[in-house]
Amino acid sequence: MAVLLLAAPWFCTVAQAQLEPDPDAPPVSNAPAQPESDQSVATFKSYTNLVDLFFTVKDKNGNLVPHLTAKDCSFYEDKVQQKLKSFTAESDLPLTMGILLDTSGSQQRLLPMEEDAASQFLSRVMRSKDEAFAVNFDVNVDLLQDYTNNPRLLAHALEKAEINTAGGNGGGIPGLGGGPVPVSDPKGTLLYDAIYLAANEKLSEQTGRKAIIILTDGEDEGSREKIGDAIAAAQKNNVIVYIILCADRQLYWEAGQGYYGYGYAKKICDETGGRLIDVGNNGPKLQAAFEQIEDELRTQYVATYTPSNAKLDGTFRHITVNCGEGTKAQVRKGYFAMAPQSSDQ
Repeated sequence: MAVLLLAAPWFCTVAQAQLEPDPDAPPVSNAPAQPESDQSVATFKSYTNLVDLFFTVKDKNGNLVPHLTAKDCSFYEDKVQQKLKSFTAESDLPLTMGILLDTSGSQQRLLPMEEDAASQFLSRVMRSKDEAFAVNFDVNVDLLQDYTNNPRLLAHALEKAEINTAGGNGGGIPGLGGGPVPVSDPKGTLLYDAIYLAANEKLSEQTGRKAIIILTDGEDEGSREKIGDAIAAAQKNNVIVYIILCADRQLYWEAGQGYYGYGYAKKICDETGGRLIDVGNNGPKLQAAFEQIEDELRTQYVATYTPSNAKLDGTFRHITVNCGEGTKAQVRKGYFAMAPQSSDQ
């Protein structure tokens, strides 16, 4: 019930859209239903336990390594080498993205810069087959723009995002409160809830390459979900999480509080195959961060394999990818071996 109440603005937006009648829908027939046949129809279902990996490879200097083949890389699941079914280098696969914007009080000085950089990124990276949605989070998680392939609509939605000013109650700096807060409290930064909802409610039914790009200082205040729940939601739905760490550290010093966002944000990115990029409050660094993410999303390898361990027991399977000495594969740390009807691997 708490999670439903938390996500109410999100679900209300989606539900209202679903209630709209489709003008292209076929006419409704008032003819009587045909009698059911006495013959039973057999239905056969076939499931393929296939693991998809979207990853990049970098050299020791952090440069992307192109032109690798299946012979260059080895894949392990729980330290057991796996036999690949496919391996391709892809630069133009359809991409499904979520842009998550932190609008808690700690981002007050940074929000205009973030909105502008995110809009420019979307206009560059999105192609005709791509789709994206936009979300902002503070004490609530709100859907600013549902799926679209129109960068202008997304940019307009991001421009509408506003900082949560603690309801004007003078209760200090919102988003920097002392520990978890109830949903009714005007202060909060529901980072983990935003990741959890984006992965489970928006990206779970999507296929192919999926990514969440978050602009935040990495601090969470008041989420119902824990950091482990947010990571698991991304892993179960094969979602890569990138976090651009926009942290006005001076604001924390002025408030007399420590800053702890970096470590938690890095953990989320490392576990899901994404990357943390720390830009502070520097505009050029923010632009460069988006350019790096753009390059990575357009220079990915895609590998698939059927696990040698065929049990669908819900356990977490650890994944390791090795592509030669001096290189490092940026890939999710593993997946949950769920039954097909429960989760998409």
